[in-house]
Amino acid sequence: MVTTYSAVVTTGIYCRPGCGAAPRAENVRTFALPAAAEAAGFRACLRCRPYRVAGPIAADAPALVCRAVQQIIAGALDTGSEAELAGRLALSARHLRRLFHDHLGTTPDQFARSRRAHFARRLLDDSDLTVTDIAFSSGFGSLRQFNRTMAEVFRASPSQLRHRRRKTDRLAADGGLTVRLPFPAPYDWDAMAALLAARAVPGVESVRDGVYRRTVVLDGDPGVLEVRAGGEDHLLLRAHLPYWEGVIHVVERVSRMVGADTDVAPAVEALSADPVLGPLVAARPGVRVPGAWGPFELAVAMVAPDAVGRIVRRYGQPVAGLGYGLTHLFRAAEVLAGGDALSDGDVPAVVRELAGRVESGELLLDGQDDLSTVPGVTPDQAAWIALRLGDRDALPAGALRRAGPRVDARSAQDWRPWRALAAVHLIAAGQPQPVRAGPAGRASDRGRGGRRAGVRRA
Repeated sequence: MVTTYSAVVTTGIYCRPGCGAAPRAENVRTFALPAAAEAAGFRACLRCRPYRVAGPIAADAPALVCRAVQQIIAGALDTGSEAELAGRLALSARHLRRLFHDHLGTTPDQFARSRRAHFARRLLDDSDLTVTDIAFSSGFGSLRQFNRTMAEVFRASPSQLRHRRRKTDRLAADGGLTVRLPFPAPYDWDAMAALLAARAVPGVESVRDGVYRRTVVLDGDPGVLEVRAGGEDHLLLRAHLPYWEGVIHVVERVSRMVGADTDVAPAVEALSADPVLGPLVAARPGVRVPGAWGPFELAVAMVAPDAVGRIVRRYGQPVAGLGYGLTHLFRAAEVLAGGDALSDGDVPAVVRELAGRVESGELLLDGQDDLSTVPGVTPDQAAWIALRLGDRDALPAGALRRAGPRVDARSAQDWRPWRALAAVHLIAAGQPQPVRAGPAGRASDRGRGGRRAGVRRA
């Protein structure tokens, strides 16, 4: 089930499930999200610290609300307005606010503010970044805005909040920035690591000793991300980035890529009764649907799995000295849509076609495109891309074949609307599990503290 937050009207405090407080039932109100409780005037409990747990959007939320949430997570309201966000979704600002109020109990602005404040609070607990760095890392436009929001949400200044952190909160980082990625338990990191390893882009991604690593590019500068197992309710992300501003969006993208921000309880409940999927779900209830760091990178890897390594070596940006098989940055669609790529036999025609449509804006790769209309893209490839871009009902035929003769496309209709998770369970059942390294592990390189922390190059 989605985490429900309980707010006590007599104290003005809201708590997460499991908190030791025992108020009278008549004094309790419930909220689906911390932002909704805060919008109603409640503050976070100091004992259970609800800002430290995952707060996924309900699985039955309308698709428009989910799309708006993803755009907010990507930073749409850091500098933009609710009206601009609504325009992207072909809605009026009033209708967007009404949808958020009806389904999330808050407005888009309040939702964005709460996420920024909670992320900043976790950085105050977990890291040694300065208050100024944390403000801009969390998506705030100024220190004044940061201080005001933290005082409104937590009733204390950032400096006071840092003094309250517990000794066990601080995460020692051997270079870079280490943060927790909270998830609703259970979560099967071994299954996720195996799924990511099976489709890893050579030179860009690797999974070794249970640690997923990849290169990223931020405003033209290289970085490295590492994800590994953490604790009972979180993974650990270590980021080696050229700067810390807006790192909240990097963390949110990684969280989505590894499925840590999703609530699978309704899907698990629905699929558990199926004779084929029931045993798989019971054996590994923490399996999640993998996402993607870059939609275009994912699409190229899916439609040209045998050529993507050559494409990376020929057109990717080399980055030396990283280790773990990481050698290049994946380039944007414009690089493969023109120039030498047009006449390069190593670049399949389907990749050039895909790149051209993405560059022209014909394809957005937001999970809403019908990629099967692109010449050279098979229905199975289109389904896999849709699955990893967030279509919870996508069902690749290749995954369905794993179910054996007892299940065909017609009988798989019973899995709706959770066919993506069903497909991943079928794949995960046959995947080898990687050997897991300890949480401490070894960093792929060393960054510098402060706002800028460059990736080491040879």
